[in-house]
Amino acid sequence: MVALLRRLAPVLAALLAIAAPLAARAEQQDIAAAARGVVRVVLVATNGSDAYFVGHGSGFAVAPDKIITNAHVVELTREEKDLVIGVIPSEGTKTYGGKIIAFSPGNDLALIQLEEGSLPVSTFYAGAVTDGQHVTAIGYPGTVDRAQGLGLKQLVEPLATVKTSGTVSSGRASQSFDTVLHTAPLAAGNSGGPLVDDCGRVLGVNSFGSVSDGNDAEFGFAVSWREVASFLRQAGVSSLHTVVPCRSMAEADAAEAALTQREEARSEQSERARADAREAAITKARDTAERDVISARENAMAGAAVLLALAVLGLGAGGLFYSQGREKRATWWLAGGGLLLFGAIGLFFLKPSFSSIDERIRLPEDKGVTANNAYAWAGDNICKVDLGRSRLTISEPNDIAFNWADGGCVDGNMQYVSSGTGWQRANVPDDHGFVTVSRFDPATGTLRVQRWLPDLDTMAKARALTNGPIKGCGSDSALLARIASLQTDLSALLPAQPNERIVYHCQKGRLAPSDAEK
Repeated sequence: MVALLRRLAPVLAALLAIAAPLAARAEQQDIAAAARGVVRVVLVATNGSDAYFVGHGSGFAVAPDKIITNAHVVELTREEKDLVIGVIPSEGTKTYGGKIIAFSPGNDLALIQLEEGSLPVSTFYAGAVTDGQHVTAIGYPGTVDRAQGLGLKQLVEPLATVKTSGTVSSGRASQSFDTVLHTAPLAAGNSGGPLVDDCGRVLGVNSFGSVSDGNDAEFGFAVSWREVASFLRQAGVSSLHTVVPCRSMAEADAAEAALTQREEARSEQSERARADAREAAITKARDTAERDVISARENAMAGAAVLLALAVLGLGAGGLFYSQGREKRATWWLAGGGLLLFGAIGLFFLKPSFSSIDERIRLPEDKGVTANNAYAWAGDNICKVDLGRSRLTISEPNDIAFNWADGGCVDGNMQYVSSGTGWQRANVPDDHGFVTVSRFDPATGTLRVQRWLPDLDTMAKARALTNGPIKGCGSDSALLARIASLQTDLSALLPAQPNERIVYHCQKGRLAPSDAEK
């Protein structure tokens, strides 16, 4: 065995060397999802009849109708009144006009209000950025536009973003404002675009790059989250942000497998302990039952002996009184003696047998087992996130309320359908750019929520599958069939791996009003 392991050691080392870079790579689904909120910010000069392209940068949505970019991208519009701002999404067919509502040249940030429409909102990572961390810059570098020979018409139409990768070099911020130094290649046009981590969360707003003569390595500077948070707070905008560290789905799967293995081992130990305790309880109960039966038999035989002795005395006295001619008194004594005799015989033959020992064994009730696990969670529940089993990208690990009712009705208006040992439901909201599939296991109180962030076309197809919102609860076969069919159709439409997987453990109770409002 040892020799075999030694021979396999080089192979295992090679596999680990291959797996390590794979684990460090970004989840491309998350980077693609982050890119959907990125836009091209163009400046166009108009003189009433003609339009002229002046320049462009990048930006991304911090609210459905608000775009953040660099101040230097749009500063000309504050001086030249004939310039207009165009916001060009990365997908779809629509473009939008915008106006500046906040401007901060001190940290190179500006906020644009869309005149109409809405865009997917980006999520910021508010935790610490680590040295050597892998990052991706997303935007519209002008060098790529020129290499492709794009004209004005193409520059003001929705077009896919360009993504470049690098690593963080911490400890060297700009002297003017707090920045993140990184090696992801930038070019003119990238300004205002996001720098994201491997889960697609924004770490900063790309602002400027180092100057190179072609021989030196180039570096980029992104305005940090701390600067962005202060800017948005002063502008009265609430951003989406999270502090949950990024992990790949493979890492989450491995962690869940390890946790499940440990829990199964603990469960087996608990089962063995319960079995041992039950066996000990049976032995003790049998000993108690045996002692009770033996004591009862001895008491019955002693009682029968006493009754027999009294019966002999009664019958003897009756015979004596009868011989003396005192027939009435003799009758009473003989009757009494006979009854005592029958009592003695009955007590002797009705004494408990040894075969009744099993019937007397009484074990304590196992209160951990319910008559029907499916209904053990009926009513209000608080579900808490299990970070060890979850992978969060855009969500905060907040507790949620979960009202479960007989038959799979959740929160009074969402019907789940039975599936194996659990209940599940797919949801395609009209006002959000994601698809959710939830599964609840009443036997364990585990709620598993998986969320996909598909592109605009896939999202439109998913909404078409619902044929209108599916609301309400009930056992109507048409309703249940419609819910089950949606789940099947979405499985064929969406990739196997979701962007988020949130595992909750539920317990009886209600959220405090302050928590429920979060």
